[in-house]
Amino acid sequence: MAAPVPCAPGQPRLLQPITIREQRVTDDLDRLLAVLPASLQQQLASAERRQDLLEVVLDLGRPPEARYPGRRLDLEDAPLSREALDGVIARVGRFGGDNRAGIARTLHRISAMRNRSGEVIGLTCRVGRAVYGTVAIVRDLVESSQSILIMGYPGVGKTTVLREIARVLADEMDRRVVVIDTSNEIAGDGDIPHPAIGRARRMQVPDPQHQHRVMIEAVENHMPEVIVIDEIGSEQEAWAARTIAERGVQLVGTAHGHQLANLIKNPALRDLIGGLQAVTLGDEEARRRGSQKTVQERCAPPTFPLAVEMHSRDCWHVHWNVARTVDALLRDRPVQSQVRRLDERGVLHVQNPSPCPPGLGEPEGSSMASMAQPALPAAQDTHLRIYPSGVTPHQLNALIDDRQLPVQVVRTVDRADVVLSLRNSLSHDPGARRAAKGLGVPIHVIKSASPGQLQRALERLLLRFRSKGNVV
Repeated sequence: MAAPVPCAPGQPRLLQPITIREQRVTDDLDRLLAVLPASLQQQLASAERRQDLLEVVLDLGRPPEARYPGRRLDLEDAPLSREALDGVIARVGRFGGDNRAGIARTLHRISAMRNRSGEVIGLTCRVGRAVYGTVAIVRDLVESSQSILIMGYPGVGKTTVLREIARVLADEMDRRVVVIDTSNEIAGDGDIPHPAIGRARRMQVPDPQHQHRVMIEAVENHMPEVIVIDEIGSEQEAWAARTIAERGVQLVGTAHGHQLANLIKNPALRDLIGGLQAVTLGDEEARRRGSQKTVQERCAPPTFPLAVEMHSRDCWHVHWNVARTVDALLRDRPVQSQVRRLDERGVLHVQNPSPCPPGLGEPEGSSMASMAQPALPAAQDTHLRIYPSGVTPHQLNALIDDRQLPVQVVRTVDRADVVLSLRNSLSHDPGARRAAKGLGVPIHVIKSASPGQLQRALERLLLRFRSKGNVV
C-alpha cells in the first residue's frame, strides 16, 4: 500500500491510489446450517450454493428459500411445516426483546417474525461473516482519530466494516476500544466476543431501548478512547453520541439512512449532523442568497466530522467535512464527495482525491469552495487564546477547525486573552469572573452559542486582537 501524504494539522491524510490486499473471509457457515432441517442442509451442501449466501428464509406454510445478492433460490417445493420450524427454534439461542437470537461464538443472526399471539411463524437466518482487509479502503479516516459515521442500505456491509475497524483500532493502533453490541451482531452471540473484533472489549445491551444508557456507562466506567456503536436510531442515542464526542472520545458508528440527506429529514437523528433551527434572514441577506427570509440552518457542529456513504460493497462516498456538506444541502447547493471505488483486481480508484487544501477542507475547484467562508489571515506566531464560559470546548474547536481560524481554546482564565461567555453563564462560574477581573482579561458576551453567533464573535475578536497587539 502506498503511504498516505501528510495533510494540514487535524485533517485526515490524503489517500494515494492503492492496491488492496486480498481480503480474507471467515463465516463459520457449517454452524449456521447445522440448525436447519437435514433436507435443507443437503440442498446447501455444495460450494456453489454456499458461495455469497446472504440468508435463509423460513416462513410457515411456504417453501424455504435461500437469498443471494440479486437473486433467490427455492430450496424445496413443499411448504415448511410447523414441526420443522419448531425444530430450528429449539436449536438456536434465546430470542431477545428485539426478536433476534444467535449462535454462540459466531456472527450469524436469526430473527423471528411473530403472529398477533406472539408465536413465531417465520425466521430469517442471516449469514454473518468476518472480512479481514476491508478497512484498508478507509484506513486513513480511521487513523485521523476523528469520529466517523457510516451509512448505507441494509445488507451493504456496514456491520462487517464496523467489526474490522474495531479490530484494527484495538490490535494495530493499540487504542482502548469498547464495542456497544445491542443485538450481539458485531461481536457474536454468547459471553465471549468473536475474534473478529480483536482485543476490543464488548458491552452487551440487555434491552435495545436502553442502548443510550450503555453508551454513557461505557464512557463513565471503562475509560475508552474509542466507542464503536451499530445502528444509532433514536433521539436518545443521538444525544448520547454527542455527549460522548464532547468528552473527547472518538466515535465510529452507523445510522439509519443511506445518505446524509436522509439524516436531515430525520428529526430523531438530526443532532448527529448538528441539528436544525429556523433562522429569519434580513432583506439584504435573503436577496443575496436568493432564498426566503425564513430558512433552516445547522445550529451546532456535527457529532461526526467525517461521514462515509456505502453505495455498494465496492463503492464508497467520503464526506471530509460533514458541516460543510450539510450547509450545502440546506442551501440546495451541489455537494461533491470523494468517491472510492474498488475494481475486480482489488485496485482502489479515488475520484476527487485531495480532501484538504489549506483553509478549505474540500478539493480545489469544487463547488464547495464558492460557499466556504474566507478564513481570516493568521497572525504571525500567535493565536488568540479564548477561555469559554457556557460554550462547550467541543463546539468551539469544531468551528475553529472548520474555518481554520488562528484561535486556541484554553482551560484556565490566566492563560486567556479573552473570556467568551454566554449571557448569564458567568453567574454560574463566579471563579472565572473574579479571575478575569483580577487579571484584567476582557469578557465578551454573546446571546447564543449558534454557529453564526460564534463565528461572528470570533471574527470580531480576532480583528481587535490584531489591531491592538495582544489587547482585545
